[in-house]
Amino acid sequence: MIRCCTDADVETMLLVINDAATAYKGVIPEDCWKEPYMSREALEHEIGDGIVFWGYEEDAQLLGVMGIQDRGPVTLFRHAYVRTARRNGGIGTQLLRCLEHMTDKPILIGTWEQATWAVRFYEKNGYRVLSRAETNYLLGKYWNLSELQIVTSVVLANAQWDPASEGFML
Repeated sequence: MIRCCTDADVETMLLVINDAATAYKGVIPEDCWKEPYMSREALEHEIGDGIVFWGYEEDAQLLGVMGIQDRGPVTLFRHAYVRTARRNGGIGTQLLRCLEHMTDKPILIGTWEQATWAVRFYEKNGYRVLSRAETNYLLGKYWNLSELQIVTSVVLANAQWDPASEGFML
């Protein structure tokens, strides 16, 4: 079952996020890796910034989470994680499809460029990697990231994304 996460889920969400994020260790820039990958304060900040988390639950256990954030003309999907032991079982795809039905706006997803498994997942589900110019611009406009995170990340978009809406003429 997919349901909206509540304040009561924060500790379990952190377990899911930090378990799944171990895949990034040794892959993302060393300056961006920390343990835990996401602290309680960081998660609470993200929620306070308007990210609404949805969770995939089975047998009363939260197995995956994905956030959705309205950013005016676009919707961002943020912090998508599935417990390591349950990866490649369709949980991420179910969360993605559920959240897609919650918006009629273009969807943008940012992830680490070297997290090739994540990039492939989104491409397999109909998203395309945007150009470096679009990526840099969008990460600066809609996300709050360090310069290092911007240059080592990519943005993927669904078919509704129109670069001309942001002034890009490709």
